[in-house]
Amino acid sequence: MRETETKVQNPHDMFFRATFANLEVAQNFLKDSLPESIVKTIDLNNLELQNGTYVSKKLKETRSDLLFRTTINQKEAYLYLLFEHKSYLDKNVGLQLLSYLVSIWNQKIKNEKAGYIPVVVPMVIYHGQRNWELGNSLDTMILDYDELTAEIKQGIPNFRYHVYDLNRFSDEEIINGSRYYVAASIMKHVNRQDPEALFEALKRVAKALNGMKQKETAMEYFETCLRYVYEIVPEFSYENVNMLQKYIEQIFPEGSEVAMTLAEVLRDEGFEKGIEKGKKEGIEEGIEKGIEKGETRAFLKVAIKALTKKFGIIPAEYREKVDQLDLLTLETLTEEIDKFSSIEDLKRFLVI
Repeated sequence: MRETETKVQNPHDMFFRATFANLEVAQNFLKDSLPESIVKTIDLNNLELQNGTYVSKKLKETRSDLLFRTTINQKEAYLYLLFEHKSYLDKNVGLQLLSYLVSIWNQKIKNEKAGYIPVVVPMVIYHGQRNWELGNSLDTMILDYDELTAEIKQGIPNFRYHVYDLNRFSDEEIINGSRYYVAASIMKHVNRQDPEALFEALKRVAKALNGMKQKETAMEYFETCLRYVYEIVPEFSYENVNMLQKYIEQIFPEGSEVAMTLAEVLRDEGFEKGIEKGKKEGIEEGIEKGIEKGETRAFLKVAIKALTKKFGIIPAEYREKVDQLDLLTLETLTEEIDKFSSIEDLKRFLVI
């Protein structure tokens, strides 16, 4: 049944929708991923994004979907994109896809009193850690399907769906620069538990977006990509944000401040969520640690702001050292800044 109430957002769903709800991105993706024989029959220039989702509440944490209205052979038709964002393979995907197709058809008949059901082309976008090995048809779920007689098979609602497995594509194939390829590069590596590969993917993203003419759009989408990565792999922002900012400053200057600011915002959000969780669970020790962390972040912001006002741009090496200071040392630093006569005083304070 179609879900019409507000959807509980998760990072995978938000990133998927921010990317593929853009009609230009969807058009490029469909042209590249569907067989040419199918593309020739579809009017991709007049896609209409449909509201709602057909994924059940139970599966929303592991799946996202989008439905586009178009025409095939000049007749009404739909393209259904299902995003599988779990780390393991679900052998029931064919059966669940069938239920989504039936829901789409039922909705069509119910809402428009249609006397027919339109063509729906089902597609699966998959970015799990293992290669897709489930085939692409419903018959793979039926025991000994090949041994059945033709007459019996005629009574089985079998169908084939198109699978876009990001594991099948090398990084070199995902660097063309369009927003779709940028998204594919991030999706491929965000679940791999390989920080170095994810770092390289973000560098490719920065390079690709730097080539976009619409800089404001590029920055907004770069923030979307970073938020997705930081929320799925929170430790990445702590361990790599400084290195990432240094690199981005060279190839995508507009995005460097976004990277640092967003990392700080998400850390603050994490602190606030931690406090709220601690209060609910009554864990006083957790609340105290959360408060101390929040105070540290507050003093860090004050110190950076004061240093920037006094000396201008702070060298990255000095910024990294300041980021590593504990609460007591940060308090001392904020008191000493007015006494510094040159940035060399800061260097001596940080023992660089």
